[in-house]
Amino acid sequence: MFKNFPKEPLKDGFQKIENILKDNRESIEKLLKIENKTYRNFLLPLQELDLKIDRKFTPIYHLNSVENSDESQKVYKSILPILSNYNSEVGQDERLFRAVKELSIEGLNSEERKVINDYILGFKLSGAELEKEQKDRLKEINLKLSELSNSFAQNLLNATNSFEMVITDFEDVKELPEFELQQAKFEDGYKFTLQMPSYIAYMTYGSNREKREELYKAYSTRSPENSQIIDQILKLKREKANILGFETYADLSIATKMADKRADVLEFLESLAKSSKSQAKKELNEIREFSGLEDLQSYDLAYYSEKFKKKFYDIDEEKYMPYFEQSRVLNGLFEFLSDIFSVEFKEVDSELWNEKAKTYDIYENGKVISRAYLDLEARKSKKGGAWVNDWIPHHIDSSGSEVLPEAFVVCNFSKSSEESPSLLRHDDVVTLFHEVGHMIHHSLSRVNEPNISGINGVEWDAVEFPSQFLENFAYEPSVLKRFAKHYRTGETLPDKMIERLVKAKNFQSAMGMVRQLEFGLFDFKLYSGEFQGDEVQNLLNSIREEISPLIPPSYNRFQNSFSHIFAGGYSAGYYSYKWAEVLSADFFYALIDSGFDRELSTKYRDLILGMGGTFGMGELYEKLLGRKPDVKNLLRLSGIDE
Repeated sequence: MFKNFPKEPLKDGFQKIENILKDNRESIEKLLKIENKTYRNFLLPLQELDLKIDRKFTPIYHLNSVENSDESQKVYKSILPILSNYNSEVGQDERLFRAVKELSIEGLNSEERKVINDYILGFKLSGAELEKEQKDRLKEINLKLSELSNSFAQNLLNATNSFEMVITDFEDVKELPEFELQQAKFEDGYKFTLQMPSYIAYMTYGSNREKREELYKAYSTRSPENSQIIDQILKLKREKANILGFETYADLSIATKMADKRADVLEFLESLAKSSKSQAKKELNEIREFSGLEDLQSYDLAYYSEKFKKKFYDIDEEKYMPYFEQSRVLNGLFEFLSDIFSVEFKEVDSELWNEKAKTYDIYENGKVISRAYLDLEARKSKKGGAWVNDWIPHHIDSSGSEVLPEAFVVCNFSKSSEESPSLLRHDDVVTLFHEVGHMIHHSLSRVNEPNISGINGVEWDAVEFPSQFLENFAYEPSVLKRFAKHYRTGETLPDKMIERLVKAKNFQSAMGMVRQLEFGLFDFKLYSGEFQGDEVQNLLNSIREEISPLIPPSYNRFQNSFSHIFAGGYSAGYYSYKWAEVLSADFFYALIDSGFDRELSTKYRDLILGMGGTFGMGELYEKLLGRKPDVKNLLRLSGIDE
């Protein structure tokens, strides 16, 4: 039924992938020899060749991310060149391109037609129409980019793990909640690292300003060697775009997105910035006046914001965390999803890569439909952040058998131990909802063609829609009461505390909005021009000067850790978070304003989640609500007055 996570994915990993690629090449030659090619006898088997690679390679990639070691690095790095070469070779194969273009679409359904159209676009963007010299250069570029992205991510992980700040004076940690103190306890003092739970703890509660700056400086100057990698990535991506006939890499990026042209993206981001900038300045001035610091700095913001929130919103994170025990939050989220989507989650006993990782099967009408692997706690061998790997998509294979979807959900929450459970901040709860939203998008697909099932084939600037939609419910009182129970007493989070949490939802929302727009504008403008060396920092500085209420210290080198756009899939696409948030905010209000209409939520499941990439998200959204999304609902959700 399921492929299941392999026991030793790294063992002979290179050889296994090399053998698959060899077999695939032989299979492609056989497919090309078919005289009367059809979707079923040619294009579906072609898709399955990619699935064969994913089934073996994704666990290796996953293990290198969550249990990073010398062995995983060696195996992963050895595979990148042969995989990159294979992908370029197949993507540039004129024979395959011609065969796909010549397939008859008569009698094909909408899914099959979409797969053909996506293949044709994919071949064009891979350089199938280019001359040999250009194809060879493109292969070189793709290989080098994969190596550079891996180096960027590894440098960042190494830098994150290499720093420790040990504090021996209790005065410097006296404001930390008891739970955070227990997590930081180290010999005769307290140790803080750049791993997110530890970093956030001291930046939020650390009373020693010099120590806060020490930690902040270490965090914001990580992996300086990545600046040279950035230069190489920018140069190579621009060259790649030019070879493919695009003026900039941003133009190449949006060729597969909802946005039509660069100007649309910039206008969208700048319009939101204009609407948010004034309120963001007011929010910052509140904190500056409250702190009494004329020279309020970035490393002061979380500390004084927490105090401000505690005083004026009566929100004390320390008092909320005992109500958000990790496993209880997860089970409550699963219950909520069971109600709105009529599915059930059951834990499965299985041996995985780490004792903290868990397996869940998803059932519908008593029948298992999907599997998810969850790894939610931070550790030194694990890359920072939170993400979902969509391993195996739902589809019907060439033998007519149904293949069920499987996915990985990864977060970096506080560690649990025999002495204490993993307690979450409410921000962590929101993160969990977000990532499970991606997993649900993948898991509830009803599409039968692998290349457009679940998240596959969905425009990159729409793929965050289901995840952002789900995270909004982390503030809904009826949802909170399902899981917000004190881990010791079992007491449900009191109504007054829920009211305060909801009231504080948009605390500093304009500042948060502007910060995300800063990232989006930096990314998009960076890939829309020609920037090298100091010009990269100068671009970021100019954007901050234009829209950011608080300019960070001059030593801040945020770009060197911006893995989304240099080691992930968001190059010239970070704007997608806000673009998709327009959809999620608009539909959230449509559902809430309808009184949580069951028919509407079912329609969402069937259209948005169930149909994957069969149609463009713009078309699906109009089918969902009968209109285009209203951008004003994003400002409404964020509590921003234009």
